[in-house]
Amino acid sequence: MKFEQIIYEVDDRIAVITLNRPELLNAWTLVMMQNILDALDRADNDDDVRVVIFTGAGRAYCAGADLSAGGFRMPDEGADKPKLVRDTAGRVTLRIFDMKKPVIAAINGPAVGVGITMTMAMDVRIASESATKIGFIFNRRGIVPEGCCTYFLPRIVGVSKAAELILTGRLFTAREGLEMGLFSRVVPPEELMPTAKQIAHEIADNTSAISTALARQMLWKMLTEDHPMSAHILESRSLTAMFGSDDTREGGAAFVEKRPPCFTMKPSTQMPDFYPWWNEPPFPEK
Repeated sequence: MKFEQIIYEVDDRIAVITLNRPELLNAWTLVMMQNILDALDRADNDDDVRVVIFTGAGRAYCAGADLSAGGFRMPDEGADKPKLVRDTAGRVTLRIFDMKKPVIAAINGPAVGVGITMTMAMDVRIASESATKIGFIFNRRGIVPEGCCTYFLPRIVGVSKAAELILTGRLFTAREGLEMGLFSRVVPPEELMPTAKQIAHEIADNTSAISTALARQMLWKMLTEDHPMSAHILESRSLTAMFGSDDTREGGAAFVEKRPPCFTMKPSTQMPDFYPWWNEPPFPEK
C-alpha cells in the first residue's frame, strides 16, 4: 500500500509513522487521516511489529488542520449544515485507543490543535526541546476541542490544568508540558528518535506481545471504572487466560535460566477469547 501523506517504515520490530507534508508543517488533511488509519491497521495486524512510533518530517510535528484541504471537513459556504460530521482527529484517537501495540509520540517540533490531540491516546509522549509551540488552540479559532482531548487531557494532567490549557487556548513549550505531566521526557532534538526507539526496544526485546496488548488495554479501559473490583475481575480473567500459555512458560524459564526471553505467541491469532472485552454487549443474550 502506497501512502500519500505519511511514511510508514518497519525496522527491527518497530513501525515508524512519519507525518509527511513538511512544506506545510505536516498540516492535517482527510488524506492524512485515512493514511494513518490504514497504517495503524497494518501495524496492528502485523505480528512482526511490536511498537509504533509517530513523528513528523521536517521541523514540525503537526501544525494543525489544513483548512484549505478540508482538515475540519467544513461544509461548503451556503450548504445545509450536516446532522453530524465525525471529528477526523477523534477517529484516529479512538483507533489508537484500541491498538494492541504500544504507541509512542516523538514530537519533533510545533504540535498545535490536532497536532497535539492526536497524541492523547498514545502511551508515551516524548518531546524535543525544539517543540516550543504546543497548544489546544480551538477556542481561539471559534471551534471547540476535538480528538477526544476533553476525555484524555484531564486524565493526563488533571482537570484544573486541562481547563487552563483548553479554555485559554494558549501556546506552551515542551518544557512546560513536561512539568505538567503531558510529556514523560523532553530531550535535545538529536536524541528524540534514539530515545523513542530505546523505549520501544525495552518493550519489543523483553515483553510478551500478548501480555503487552492486555496490559495496555487494562490500563486505558480502567480509567472510567468506579471501583477497583473492576480491575480485579479483568486482571483475574487475563491471568487465567495466560497461566499455562507458551509465553508464561517461556517467561518463567528465561528468568530461571538467566537469559533473555523468546516469546512466540501472536496477537493476531492468540488473544484470549474475551478480547476485546469492551465490545461485549451490555446485556447477555437470552
